[in-house]
Amino acid sequence: MTKQITSIQNPLIKSLVLLQEKAKARKQSGTFLIEGKREIELAIKGNYQLETILFLPELITENEINKLVKSKVELIEITKEVYQKLAYRDTTEGILAIAKTKTLSLNDLKLPENALILVMESIEKPGNIGAMLRTCDAANIDAVIIANPKTDLYNPNIVRSSVGCLFTNQIATDTTENVIQFLKDKKIAIFGATLQNSNFYHTQDYTTASALVVGTEATGLTQAWRDNATQNIIIPMQGEIDSMNVSVASAILLFEAKRQRGF
Repeated sequence: MTKQITSIQNPLIKSLVLLQEKAKARKQSGTFLIEGKREIELAIKGNYQLETILFLPELITENEINKLVKSKVELIEITKEVYQKLAYRDTTEGILAIAKTKTLSLNDLKLPENALILVMESIEKPGNIGAMLRTCDAANIDAVIIANPKTDLYNPNIVRSSVGCLFTNQIATDTTENVIQFLKDKKIAIFGATLQNSNFYHTQDYTTASALVVGTEATGLTQAWRDNATQNIIIPMQGEIDSMNVSVASAILLFEAKRQRGF
């Protein structure tokens, strides 16, 4: 018999609302919520472990869920009121999953010989991070590293704006110092996107192991990156302003690297 929850006052539902709202709750429980069929499918593909599925029976059947999930997982039937309390989007297909977070350690990254990596330093806006994860998936790069993270990666806005690409990319987070050391140990060239003493990005060679590093729009990269870069790079600007949205800039850099590598 499938378990049913009909009240938003139910303790589990209250704890899930906290998971959606508080990074601390996600950290303490080691879990987060995933919304939508496609996102859940990508999470399974990315080896995320699902604990529970909550579903709205008028929108999705148990049969459909079993086809999607294929493994033993607890199913809980919920009402529309409960679903609306938890869901971020009105349009998802009546399905939510409670999943386990990953450790996101640098040592867990599996990198090929001439890896192509995007490093984001201290990017704060979940929408930007989500957009960049989509670009990284589109360019099919080898890993994404977040240095000095300012936002919990399992923030529902990142899950949502990445359209599930949070699960399709290899991701690690650490301090700027540790990331720089990691790249140097692995002999990966560092290209820092910054205005100071830099060359035009398209004049550089990214066909060997390369990390493209982008910082916040407000303050740019910290000095540590500028000092340790193999070469600082810049996108030539031809208008009145001297910077562009970080997700757009990273897309330009990554696809230049992919072009050089013959896609």
